[in-house]
Amino acid sequence: MAVLPRSAFGKTVFLIGFLLLINQLVSYFLVAVYVIQPSLQQINHLIAKQIKVVFIDVGKPGERLPTELIVKFREATGIEVYSEAQALANGLDQAIYYPFFSDQMSRELGGHTEVRIEQDNLFAFWVRPPQAPQFWIKVPLTGLNETDFSPLQIYILLIGFLSVAGGWWFARQLNRPLQSLQQAALRVGRGDIPEPLPEEGSTEVIAVTRAFNHMANGIRQLEKDRALLMAGVSHDLRTPLTRIRLASEMMSEQDSWIRDGIANDIDDMNAIIDQFIDYIRHHKDEDLALMDINELVQEQVSADRVQQREMQTYLAARLPLVPMRLIAIKRVLANLIQNAIKYSDGPIEIRTGFEKTSQRVYLEIRDHGPGIPEEQMARMFEPFTQGDTARGSAGSGLGLAIIKKIVDMHEGEVTLRNHSQGGLVATVLLPLVRQKSAKVTGKPS
Repeated sequence: MAVLPRSAFGKTVFLIGFLLLINQLVSYFLVAVYVIQPSLQQINHLIAKQIKVVFIDVGKPGERLPTELIVKFREATGIEVYSEAQALANGLDQAIYYPFFSDQMSRELGGHTEVRIEQDNLFAFWVRPPQAPQFWIKVPLTGLNETDFSPLQIYILLIGFLSVAGGWWFARQLNRPLQSLQQAALRVGRGDIPEPLPEEGSTEVIAVTRAFNHMANGIRQLEKDRALLMAGVSHDLRTPLTRIRLASEMMSEQDSWIRDGIANDIDDMNAIIDQFIDYIRHHKDEDLALMDINELVQEQVSADRVQQREMQTYLAARLPLVPMRLIAIKRVLANLIQNAIKYSDGPIEIRTGFEKTSQRVYLEIRDHGPGIPEEQMARMFEPFTQGDTARGSAGSGLGLAIIKKIVDMHEGEVTLRNHSQGGLVATVLLPLVRQKSAKVTGKPS
């Protein structure tokens, strides 16, 4: 488990927060040593002088103070002298003992001194002086209360919070263009070229964004050129193929086997050309719509029953609607079923379900054929991978590549695996939630 953040945003906030924490600790130490401690020492020194004044007329330690002197001193300074019992009755029991002040006062008065601080309605020092240990002297401090020692902590907490909040906002503004760049790169990986990103942020981020926009424009132009090239090649090839077909139709019945072979070859070539066009296009211009995948399965199974193959469907009830491009997903389903029919002889099983943890609807198609060798499984989604190297049949090698491109465009996942009891299982997983940039329309009628 990683303790430190791994994202640039998290690292920036962590670094700023760590530096601010060190700064706050150093500031607290300096203020405590050079501001608070001298102030407390000065207070202690002044109180000690006042206590010395109280005992200025006492000849020996332990000698009783004149009552008249105590009264006059209280009227003049507010300092009161109590016996032990009187002190307890006037708030000594609520005062807190402070070793720091006691040590300082002991040095000031030249003997063991006990200092307690009362922080109730009136902030006051209680001092047991060495000159008269049977008495307690109460020195009130007007204008000072228990909250006067908290402004430093409040200041440090407030400055720390504002600094971290400012650092978080700064890091967020710095990383926002990178997040947009990440989302745009993911869209490019799915074959959806976004509009040029705004060039904002630091100079380095602007340079990267400008390079990405240039790359995206190049890819967009490359796709346009490829589509135009494919359309031209398709047109130029279909014209002579049509003439060959017409010419073969005029052959005599004695050469019918040649004519049928030419017609089959022309059909195969047209199918290959259609696959090339589908691979380039992959229905990315079609709008998304919320659909029930069970309805698509039932519709496709009904259309494929004419091929006299047994199809066993196991459809989960009450599946949530999935945002999908209808024609594109129909092509995925049709291609997978056709592959199962082509490479097996037994029944074909079709299952649907819902993964709660990943919030994805899945579609599984299993055949009872020979399967695919494990070492060739990973290459089957690559373009122009010939099916005959895996399952003994020829083709253009674009069928599974087209399926993967369509599924990737839906931010889903397609996998292949060999069943433990024989046959190949193709699984398509489609998420219920798509990126915010995706436009989803209502369920088509």
